[in-house]
Amino acid sequence: MISLILISLILFLLGAQFLKLQWKSRGFPPGPTPFPIIGSLWRINFRADHGNLKKLAKLYGNICTLWLGHKPMVVLYGFQAVKDGLTTNSEDVSGRLQTYVFNKMANGKGILVSNGLIWKHQRHFGIGALRKLGMGNKGMERGIQTEAHCLVEFFRDKDGRAVDPSFPVVHAVSNVICAVVFGHRFSQEDETFRQLIEAYNCIVAFGNSYLYYMCEVFPWAAEHLPGPIKKALFSCDFVRSFIRQEIKRHRERGTIDEPEDFIDFYLEQIEKTKNIPNSTFDEDNMVQSVFDLFLGGSETTATTLRWALLYMVAYPEIQEKVQKELDAVLSPSHLICYEDRKKLPYTNAVIHEIMRFGSIVLITIPREAVRDTTVLGYRLPKGTMIMANIDSALFDPEYWETPHQFNPGHFLDKDGNFVLREAFLAFSAGHRICLGEVLAKMELFIIFCSLLQTFKFTLPEGVKEVNTEVVFGSTMKPHPYKLCAVLR
Repeated sequence: MISLILISLILFLLGAQFLKLQWKSRGFPPGPTPFPIIGSLWRINFRADHGNLKKLAKLYGNICTLWLGHKPMVVLYGFQAVKDGLTTNSEDVSGRLQTYVFNKMANGKGILVSNGLIWKHQRHFGIGALRKLGMGNKGMERGIQTEAHCLVEFFRDKDGRAVDPSFPVVHAVSNVICAVVFGHRFSQEDETFRQLIEAYNCIVAFGNSYLYYMCEVFPWAAEHLPGPIKKALFSCDFVRSFIRQEIKRHRERGTIDEPEDFIDFYLEQIEKTKNIPNSTFDEDNMVQSVFDLFLGGSETTATTLRWALLYMVAYPEIQEKVQKELDAVLSPSHLICYEDRKKLPYTNAVIHEIMRFGSIVLITIPREAVRDTTVLGYRLPKGTMIMANIDSALFDPEYWETPHQFNPGHFLDKDGNFVLREAFLAFSAGHRICLGEVLAKMELFIIFCSLLQTFKFTLPEGVKEVNTEVVFGSTMKPHPYKLCAVLR
């Protein structure tokens, strides 16, 4: 009898919750029916991948609603929806939802997932510090050229033998941001550096996974789940501990006449603002800002370069055309600089097509409406999550002639001049646009050109096919592969 009463009560509560969700969903863009507890993530199999989001858009249109438990998440699909949704009322949708996982990983600190004054102060300071450290000019270019040279020497030492380029590429790109934030680079043999890269890989693999969404829907259960969530949180703690050690070394060194890296600038800022009430400049925000800069400044660029080398092996005729242009315009002894892109339209087009076709960031980190606002004609209340499918803008057939083909012609006019297309939203849009866009483009251009000027990249002997399928995660990585770098 008690069991029957309990079952009846549970069914009644679930029914009431179901009706409440249907009532709450009125006025939101259309979407799958939300159910109590699980919301409507069941419709995309708890995984925001290319196929599931495309099916969702076909059924409900370019703006639809998914429910993360009882929280509404508006999904933008296609270039026009993504652009308008992120830029029309850009400030209104510039927040970050403080979800269970985000709180565990950042606790509202730093740049990437912070809000309000913390976000505004940390981002503004971060942009200013990066500019002072040479972002976009010759100062930072020299650091990138150094890492490009080290990567060239790595491949030269292999003497054409088959090699997995993943770690050396990650090492080169990460060292650029290490020099910026820590003031020094790491050798490939440095065990702590290897552990740091493994920790970031673990964090990136966890994001956008089945378990990530399960943790957001059932946060009360996440505390007791073994495996990936625990490993991801341990990895976050390891990275923060590593950064605190670097800060400690800077403090022990004492003040210097001119700040040499991001930590120097931040310590100086803490001193300047120590008597200002409610200052957001403290060690916790410094640690998280460095964490965010390292993640944003290494993971995406390194993954794009791994795709770049794979595509050159997959499309040898395009590799050959790039090398012909490099040979025609630059002397073999020329030290490649970012300004060279203006003389190399085809090569610049290939690099942008790698970013488009690789589409390594499938969705933006969800944004939050910081006030009641309108998105594509729908009135969204404060607190609504907005998730933009960047991938759908980069493959939108209305804006790209051959979206599902690797075609550098997408970025060339009829006279062969480079043209940046409006649907190229690889770095997102609006108030949360990637602050490292210039640095990423400089790294991609200088390292890519340095490698192709020196080597012809080929498949190892006996390997007939190139696997260009993605490994799904926060970023879309290629499967592990080997190639041969043959001196030209």
